[in-house]
Amino acid sequence: MPRAGLSRTAVTAAALQLVDDGGAAGFANLTLAAVAAHAGVAVPSLYKHVASLGELRRDVAVASVTQLTTALTAATIGRSGAEAVRALAAALRAFAREQPGRYVATQVAADPDDPAAEPLAHAGEQSIAVIAGALRAFELAPELLIDAIRVLRSALHGFVLLELGGGFRLPHDIDRSFAVLLEMTIAGIERLASSAPPARVSRAGASGAASV
Repeated sequence: MPRAGLSRTAVTAAALQLVDDGGAAGFANLTLAAVAAHAGVAVPSLYKHVASLGELRRDVAVASVTQLTTALTAATIGRSGAEAVRALAAALRAFAREQPGRYVATQVAADPDDPAAEPLAHAGEQSIAVIAGALRAFELAPELLIDAIRVLRSALHGFVLLELGGGFRLPHDIDRSFAVLLEMTIAGIERLASSAPPARVSRAGASGAASV
């Protein structure tokens, strides 16, 4: 990439390429020196476009979360209830397996006290809103919806991380275990929904759960 073509967008694209090339450790190993070398410029040239490595990591995280949200949205359109949860889970797992470095980047939390982190916070809210939408058919009360979102995210994230790290070594079908995880999680959400009077969650309510 010639220096004349360097921009913040180009710097982020170079960083994303390095994250992709580095596999699951790609995001953790991202450095300004590596990005500069990939772009064919000196490190000081990057500071015209990004203030720090932290800022570049946020840009990578925003791009990664946005991409994941697009995949989750596409997977859940036209689906509801258990079917939507299964589709969402499959899409998240596929994203993590195909782009492990970017998946790791999606786990960066936005600092609520840092105005510069607002784009990342917004991207995260959009992602959570998709999950909330997938759970809408269960008609969970608002506080139970938050519980369900946290449980679903934790279950999927834990499984995905173990899979990416080679943590499933027994000669047993991993896809089957993932299916069992989903059915257990869905059964738990259904039981949670039956434990209290149903509360129909509006679109605004689903978006409001985005700070979980």
